[in-house]
Amino acid sequence: MSILDLLGNPGNSSQHGEQVDQMNAVIHWLMLVLFVGWTIFFFVCLFKFWHRRNAKASYTGVKSHVSTHLEIGVVIVEAVFLLGFAFPLWAERTDTFDRVVANDPDAPRVRVVGQQYSWTYHYPGNDGIFGRTDNSLISGDNTLGIDPDDPNGDDDFLSTSILRLPVDRNTILQVSSKDVIHNFAIVPMRIQQDCIPGSEIPMWFRPVEKIETFVVCAQLCGEAHANMKGSMEVIDANEYFEWAKSRSDEELAKKVK
Repeated sequence: MSILDLLGNPGNSSQHGEQVDQMNAVIHWLMLVLFVGWTIFFFVCLFKFWHRRNAKASYTGVKSHVSTHLEIGVVIVEAVFLLGFAFPLWAERTDTFDRVVANDPDAPRVRVVGQQYSWTYHYPGNDGIFGRTDNSLISGDNTLGIDPDDPNGDDDFLSTSILRLPVDRNTILQVSSKDVIHNFAIVPMRIQQDCIPGSEIPMWFRPVEKIETFVVCAQLCGEAHANMKGSMEVIDANEYFEWAKSRSDEELAKKVK
């Protein structure tokens, strides 16, 4: 059992999650060591400089360089963790996006658009191409402003109730926002990304088990921020593609009518 398990961390359900958990565990152990060290130092100071033991103040200050050496040591340790662990982990996660696209060009993609206080999921349909969107076209019946004159959008479909994804497949979510900055977080997948108006930012992961869980907004976005959560379901890949095809076919049938 790791320190994260003791703190109630949900189980990992993504391929890269073990690396994230390892890094978080190292940071927590480091913080625990620092907490214990500084607490001991605090009580030592309380005892050593107790007014009954030192009735007369001394204005000469610290004469040794122990504190300086300790501070330099802390800086070195923190630099090792930053340069030796955090940067390489971030670089690896960043570099893998190009490999995901190159090695799995058919990886399922979903546009995730946040707005106070809900999520909308835009699937590209059978052709795998998102229809063009234009904010000026947003209306009650067209919440994302999908251009009706763009044939690539004829088979697109939306979902506001649940994000459905296939298991054991690389998945790319393209996140954005319609109003303020949100943050799309999936804790069991060990991933989150800011949703910024006017930008579409990719986030990618590979679910390794079937799961039903929640997605939440991890960026304070207004008075009802705590209620901005949704559902996510990871299902069998064949079942997912059958579901996506049926939803896409339904949208095409509506366009034909």
